[in-house]
Amino acid sequence: LRSCCPHWPPTPFTATDSRRSALADRIQPRHDAHHSDPTPEISRLNQANTTDLSPGGLPRIEFWFDFASPYSYLAAMRIEQAAQQAGLGVAWKPMLLGPVFKSLGIPPLPLFAIPQKGEYIWKDLARQADKFGLPWVQPSQFPRNGMLAERIMAGDPDAPWTGAFCRAVFHRSWGLDQDIGTEEVIADALREVGIDPGLAIARAGQDAAKLALRQQTEHAVALGIFGAPMMIARGELFWGNDRLDDAIAHAAGKQ
Repeated sequence: LRSCCPHWPPTPFTATDSRRSALADRIQPRHDAHHSDPTPEISRLNQANTTDLSPGGLPRIEFWFDFASPYSYLAAMRIEQAAQQAGLGVAWKPMLLGPVFKSLGIPPLPLFAIPQKGEYIWKDLARQADKFGLPWVQPSQFPRNGMLAERIMAGDPDAPWTGAFCRAVFHRSWGLDQDIGTEEVIADALREVGIDPGLAIARAGQDAAKLALRQQTEHAVALGIFGAPMMIARGELFWGNDRLDDAIAHAAGKQ
């Protein structure tokens, strides 16, 4: 697993208690024009680069996902390594697929709307996880509620521990079959990356964090996103785990 995904298991984020407190205080919605406007013009997507720069100054690819999405798991565990190799950063964009599907008139679980297709999907996911060296357990509960973790991430999108936390949550859901809808499981994931779970979970329960995730989901709809994972690279949409390499190449200017 490490040979494929050297970020796994994640290295705990080391910080002093005061630094952790400062990071936790930042868990609030962003109020810049790109994030706070729930109905931006679709033409925004056609700009030369909608991904902005990472805090380290790198151009970055946007990664839109929902923890309930199994193919998002496969992509999330690999994207940061691939992006770094291409000289890119990652903008982690959690969203709620339920409202996205509803806005488009799509059934709540489109991958499993047809029983035969659902059986195929579970087999395909197991094969793909094995291909990438990722742990896989067909979930005993599906879909799972990842809203708490998504509120934590939406409230502090540029935190240095965001990627590691995202992988820790995905791993618990799809690799360990744990219920990520519980505070206990999310607290464990936060501790794994060195963040005080009490502060982070408390912030996630405040109106500001709820609004941040809701507005980010509305922004996803405005951008034309219809499923997950969705990558946005230099204004172009790339849908699905199997388009990760293409998205990276496009973001790096190789396509």
